Amino acid sequence: MQRFHENFLLSRLKLRQLRLIAVVAQEGNILRGSQILNIAQPAATKSIKELEEALGVQLFERSSRGVTPTLFGEVIIKHAKLILTQLRHASEELQSIESGLSGRVFVGTLLAASPTLLPKSLAVLRDRRPGIAVTVIEGTIDKLMPSLRTGDLDVVLGRLPDFREREGLEQELLYHEPIAIVAREGHPLAAKKTVSLADLAGQPWIMPPPETSLQRQLVVAFRREGIEPPVDVIESVSILTNHSLLLESDMVAAMPYQVATVQPGLTILPVAIEATKSRIGATMRANVALSAAAACFMEIVREVAADIRDEMPSD
Repeated sequence: MQRFHENFLLSRLKLRQLRLIAVVAQEGNILRGSQILNIAQPAATKSIKELEEALGVQLFERSSRGVTPTLFGEVIIKHAKLILTQLRHASEELQSIESGLSGRVFVGTLLAASPTLLPKSLAVLRDRRPGIAVTVIEGTIDKLMPSLRTGDLDVVLGRLPDFREREGLEQELLYHEPIAIVAREGHPLAAKKTVSLADLAGQPWIMPPPETSLQRQLVVAFRREGIEPPVDVIESVSILTNHSLLLESDMVAAMPYQVATVQPGLTILPVAIEATKSRIGATMRANVALSAAAACFMEIVREVAADIRDEMPSD
């Protein structure tokens, strides 16, 4: 349609409107959005209405509980957030040139990066570039990757997602990490010199959710040996919950090796499962340059990853 032509959008869209609709969508409420931006609610309502009239579409559904983006609104909001992210990057680079490297990095972290890769990288960054502020968001792939695509995150560290989750993203492999099977100290299997998959099949398990690569790898490993996967299962990705369950029961669980080594009271069982090494790395938006601050952070991540790679056990 002609009203959605690039030149039409360039002449109608204003940066303050883009910022407003992004904040309103985040808050789900025009009043809260206007308060965050320190503008009057009537002015915010008028600005959104003017934008809707200019585009000829409704951006938000209004109700007594707030506002919800329409399909048109979701498209505009997604691209508004990307535009605002690029402007933030431009601001940071200008400030870096003027006063030495500064800025802010938004990092998403998956479980595998949390015990070693991320904290060591942050410690080095703080020592070298104290002017760079970092916001860390912990979560799962299904939560972090959409935030990465919209520009809310600069990079996600941890287990690299499967192919179907890579659209619009690029991956950088940093190292391979073995998966450890863990149980409490004193667990009946902990006294064995070797533990087989048959031994594990009959145990109560804490498993990652079905949509995760790790559960798929574990299921394939059992079936490759002609063994049905465990059926006595609790599915959980909460490290605190899993740690408590393992300490208080005879359950077993699969964890990234570095996570397993920092869990007090747990022991790594002497079992090797074929093809359960994780690809640990960084996921970023494809064809989008990192800000100066994020690029500096990633250089440090690569240094730390090289040290971890040298220390990682082969089995």
